[in-house]
Amino acid sequence: MSANEILKVESLCKYFSVRGRLLRAVEKASFTLRSGQTLGVVGESGSGKSTLGRTILRLLEPDGGRVVFDGTDLKGLGREQLRQRRQEMQMVFQNPLASLNSRMTVGANIEDPLIIHKIGNAGERKRRVTELLERVGLSSTMADVYPAELSGGQQQRVGIARAVALQPKLVVCDEPVSALDVSIQLQIITLLQELQQEFNLAYIFISHNLAVVEYLSDVVAVMYLGEIVESAPVEEVFNNPQHPYTRVLIQSILKVPNSYDDKSVFSVLPGEVPSPLSPPSGCTFHPRCPMAQEICRTQKPITRSLGKEHNVACHFAE
Repeated sequence: MSANEILKVESLCKYFSVRGRLLRAVEKASFTLRSGQTLGVVGESGSGKSTLGRTILRLLEPDGGRVVFDGTDLKGLGREQLRQRRQEMQMVFQNPLASLNSRMTVGANIEDPLIIHKIGNAGERKRRVTELLERVGLSSTMADVYPAELSGGQQQRVGIARAVALQPKLVVCDEPVSALDVSIQLQIITLLQELQQEFNLAYIFISHNLAVVEYLSDVVAVMYLGEIVESAPVEEVFNNPQHPYTRVLIQSILKVPNSYDDKSVFSVLPGEVPSPLSPPSGCTFHPRCPMAQEICRTQKPITRSLGKEHNVACHFAE
C-alpha cells in the first residue's frame, strides 16, 4: 500500500444462498481509498452497495477476495483482533433511530463504544460525550433524553457522534441522508465534510442520489448487479462517463436549467434490474443497454483501464 492509502479492496465477493440458489450480492469488487478521501458508491436499489460496505467492515463475512485496511488484511484477523481494529472502522446507518439503542439515553449510546473499547474512566467518558454532542451541533442536555424524543436530523447527528467517538480512520456512510428532509440533508452533509477535514477521515459514501455523490466525493464507483462497472475520479465520471449504465444514471439527475436552451432530456432506464439469482449471460447490463450487440450477450466484459484512474467494464468503452 502507498503511504496514504488506507484501504485496498481486491476482488471482494459476497454470496448468499436463497432457497438453494446462489445470489451473488458482491462480485469481484476492487478499489483503493486514501486517507481524507471520499469514495461515492452509486447504483440502483439492489445493486449491492450496502452489502459491499458491510462486507468491507466484516459485518458480513466475505466469500472471496481481500480487504487490506491500513496495511492489515482483515480476513486473517481473529475475533479479538478484529474487535480492536473496528475502533478505526465505523459506520453511519441509513435509519438513525433503528441504529441506536432505544432503551439507552443519547449519552449512553455515544458512550457505549468508549466502554466497549475501555477508553477513559466514567468522568472522562462523560466529558467526551459532552464534547461530541456539541461538536455535531447538539446541546449537551440531550445526553439525558432518549433517541425517540429527537427529530430525524438530530438522531443522525447522534449516530455520527457515536461513529467518530473512537476517532476512526474510515467511516462507511450507508445512505446517511436519504431518510431525512431535504432541508436537513445539507446540514448533515456539511457536518460530515467538517469532520472529515478535522480528523482526516476516509469515507465510503453509499447513495442512490448522484447529485449528493457528485458534491461530496473524490472518486466514484458505479455498481450494477453486484459488480463495479465503472470507477474514476468524480470529475471524470460526471464529465466523461464511459459505461452506458453510468450515462443513463447521470442523465437522470434532475437539474433546474438556466434557460430554455439549457433544458436536458430526462432519461429513464428501460426495464428493471434483473434478479441477482439468475443474472443475464455476458454483460449483465445488456438486456437494458441501448448499445448492446451480440458480443455483449455472450461475453462478459473485462474491466479495463482508460487512464486517469478510470476503469470500466464495457466492450465499447474508449
